[in-house]
This record gives sequence, structure tokens and C-alpha cells, in this order.
Amino acid sequence: MYSTKFPRNRIIYTLIIFIVVVLGLVSRWYPERLPHFIAIYAGDTLWALMVFFLIGLLFPSLPTVKVVVIALLFVFSIELSQLYHAPWIDDIRQYRLAALVLGRGFLWSDLVCYMGGILMGALAELSFQKLRLMSI
Repeated sequence: MYSTKFPRNRIIYTLIIFIVVVLGLVSRWYPERLPHFIAIYAGDTLWALMVFFLIGLLFPSLPTVKVVVIALLFVFSIELSQLYHAPWIDDIRQYRLAALVLGRGFLWSDLVCYMGGILMGALAELSFQKLRLMSI
């Protein structure tokens, strides 16, 4: 929507992605220090939020709605791929980085977390764009 008038700032998006990745990793490494609900769902929500901002970074002039659709298709595809279990893909999933990207097993709750993370990103972006329009 507003993105075509105001291309995304790649420096800001890179910084946001870095912060989201750090928060996501901390939520996975120190779950005992977080409230139980947050410890369970924060990582997946932040992962989807990171995907939203990464797509925005890669396509700075793409409207927010299209970024949302692409991000949802991507994260849902990754989650649905977890229904497939062949020895070769399960071997890849044993590596920490691959497990962070590909996951290990399908969960319906992950789809809800992904929608929440992408929605948060879209709302933040649209709010920021609206503020920019109001300041002109």
C-alpha cells in the first residue's frame, strides 16, 4: 500500500532483522528465564516476524500486503514441509542452523505463531508508514 510511495530503508530493516534474530535466539537458549507461554511461542513468532522483515528488505518497494502474502506462503511452506520425513531431510534437520530454518516437526500452533508474527510486522510497518505520511 504505502510502500510504493516510501521504499523501505534497508539499513533500518537490517537492524530490525538483527534485533529480531537476537531476541529469537535468546528465547530458544534461555527459555527458563521467560514466562512459560512466551518461552513456548516466542521463537516461532519472532522467526515469522524476521521472515516478514527479510522479504521487505529484499523487495523494498513491494506493497505491504504482498510482503504479507509472500511471508505467509514461505513460512507455511516450511511448516508443511515438516510433515515430510525422509532420512536425508531428517539428517539435515539434525544440524542446529538447519533446524532453526526448517524446523523438526509439524505443529498447528506454529501456524498461529507465524500469522501473529507476520501480522505484528505488517501492523508495525503500516503504522510507521502512516506516521511518515502524516509528517509530510
